Amino acid sequence: MGAARTSRTPLPGIGVRYDLVTRERRRLSVVAEKDGARTLSAYRRNGPEDDPALSVRLDAQEAALVVDALRPAHHSPSLLSTTELGLVAERVGLSQSSHWNGRLLGDTRTRTETGVSIVAVLRRTEALPSPGPDFRLAGGDTLIVIGTREGVDAAAEILGRE
Repeated sequence: MGAARTSRTPLPGIGVRYDLVTRERRRLSVVAEKDGARTLSAYRRNGPEDDPALSVRLDAQEAALVVDALRPAHHSPSLLSTTELGLVAERVGLSQSSHWNGRLLGDTRTRTETGVSIVAVLRRTEALPSPGPDFRLAGGDTLIVIGTREGVDAAAEILGRE
């Protein structure tokens, strides 16, 4: 088996295509569009170059979740392990058509109804820590939520309202 190889091809007006050939000679490509969307394609070992076996289009938020799954945060013994305490931390995204788009975080009543804490909001390229009830939400925001499994699931239900 050879070494993994990568290449990068500009796609004028669209974005950039990244190609990876693994050590096992499997080919993957990612088209990174200017709006943050990504199309991930996997090809058959000896199949045609233009006919992927699998192709999945992800919006910017979904792509960020896949990146997190592929590159988890470094574990440090000094970090709090929430699962040992019966807590979970998750990202909950607000769609562009979210009912909460433009509304205050306090209007969601998420903490009151579920007991979870929203510890940060990720918006575009910045993290906004410790948002208060007067924080104005926007479609496309990703909220970092910590609480019990049941509470986080209930919060995701509330925040997922269209």
